[in-house]
Amino acid sequence: MKQRGYGRDPELALRMFITIFMLAMVYVAFMGLLFWAGISPILILVFAVVMAAFQYFGSDKIVLMTTGAKEVSAEQEPKLHATVERLAAMAEMPKPKKIAIMETHVPNAFATGRNPKNAVIAVTRGLLARLTEKEVEAVLGHELMHVKNRDVMVLTWASIIVIAAGFLMQMLFWMSLFGGIGGGRNRQGGGGQAMMIMLAVYVGTIAVYYVSQVLIMALSRYREFAADRGGAILTGAPGQLASALSKISDDMFKIPEKDMRQVEHANAFFIIPALKGDKMASLFSSHPKVEKRIERLQNMQRESERGFTQFRV
Repeated sequence: MKQRGYGRDPELALRMFITIFMLAMVYVAFMGLLFWAGISPILILVFAVVMAAFQYFGSDKIVLMTTGAKEVSAEQEPKLHATVERLAAMAEMPKPKKIAIMETHVPNAFATGRNPKNAVIAVTRGLLARLTEKEVEAVLGHELMHVKNRDVMVLTWASIIVIAAGFLMQMLFWMSLFGGIGGGRNRQGGGGQAMMIMLAVYVGTIAVYYVSQVLIMALSRYREFAADRGGAILTGAPGQLASALSKISDDMFKIPEKDMRQVEHANAFFIIPALKGDKMASLFSSHPKVEKRIERLQNMQRESERGFTQFRV
């Protein structure tokens, strides 16, 4: 049976809108800072857009290459392919272009790709070995919602300001060594004024960089909640996803540090980052705390059992 209305949570949608609006305000402030300092933003923005476009259009290939995940055929993994195909049909979206497996004991999964037709869904051997079929299905539903919600597109283009600020910080470092900034305005105002402008721009750029990072990570955390909700509605089993998250989180403590380090570069994509301890409490975490996610899913399960959850059309 097809389910629609995945993840429509008004409170969550409002938080995402406010976060994107705040990012836009930071962008405007950043442009104002550049114009005030007499710096042309064209080169900086062109560089940022090119880098973002490279990430956007090559995200599937880049992630497969960096994680070492290998594409598997339907003949090699018939059950995995069949589950993804069935869930994609229920979600009224194309089956992802590639399905891959990471040969690691770390239980996890990820999705990437600029749109459903160019998406990659990957799971680890550790996840397939530790979870039940229903729990694996719940995890795959979560990952499909990332694809359906076009998270890669949203987060890539939201990151343009971070790329631009990072590029400007490097420019300012080298320009401070070889002549300063601001063109004619700096020459007219003398060396002291030029130095003050440079210092103001440098401090402002650092502030823009870190504020943007905080906002983007908040947006990433909200989109994890949205994928949890959408995946739970798609499979009709919030409790199974809660159980899967609990098992994945608990098993992180049983994985050798060597294995964890081999996959840490993929943490931003994983359903749960491969981290131990309370490192996820930071404002710079790309994922919400597992306990909060499980609590939300358990509430959904209770509401479903009481007949309160509606699969809206």
